[in-house]
Amino acid sequence: MSKLRLFVIRHGETAWSRERRFAGSRDVPLTPEGLRQCETVARTLAFELVAAVYASPLERARASAEVIAKPHRLEVAIEPAFREMALGEWEGLTREEVAARFPADYERWRTAPHLLHLAGGETLNAVAARVTASVRDLQEAHAGQTLVLVSHAVVIRLIVLDALGLGHERLWTVDAAPAGITEIEYEPGWATVHRMNTLAHLEAAER
Repeated sequence: MSKLRLFVIRHGETAWSRERRFAGSRDVPLTPEGLRQCETVARTLAFELVAAVYASPLERARASAEVIAKPHRLEVAIEPAFREMALGEWEGLTREEVAARFPADYERWRTAPHLLHLAGGETLNAVAARVTASVRDLQEAHAGQTLVLVSHAVVIRLIVLDALGLGHERLWTVDAAPAGITEIEYEPGWATVHRMNTLAHLEAAER
């Protein structure tokens, strides 16, 4: 199996990400700023030889991926396994609201997210299982190629942790900001993280 070069991008800003609301499985559109962020990502990756662009089925990721895929004249391939972690009753609430209504669970989310079991939600281990399996499928289907994957904060953190050989309890040691770029190179039995949550492209655009 040849090397796979994977650019993992978090979707652009939404009103909920700006307000620090849990979106989870909900469909939330990009803000105008989020769209501009994705256009900046598209310009940054325009000269890469990208073979395919994959995205979560949720609107914020799908719309971001369409912008990023445009310079390459590629259709976006939707992969349900890369959807965000479902968070049950927390979805639509701010961090402060969740902390007030579900203090014990919120504390577990902050300190031991791999142990959290939410009614109507997913466990971190279940999300990791579907995400890791789908990354392995990409490695097999696109050996020797460069791909772009547009997904979500928890999913991207889990992809990076897996590449680094770290456990799910380390979730908060990795960041995933809107429109951040992570680059991972996979080869048989090994993965190298070349950049993680890079935001230099957004900072340069602001200047």
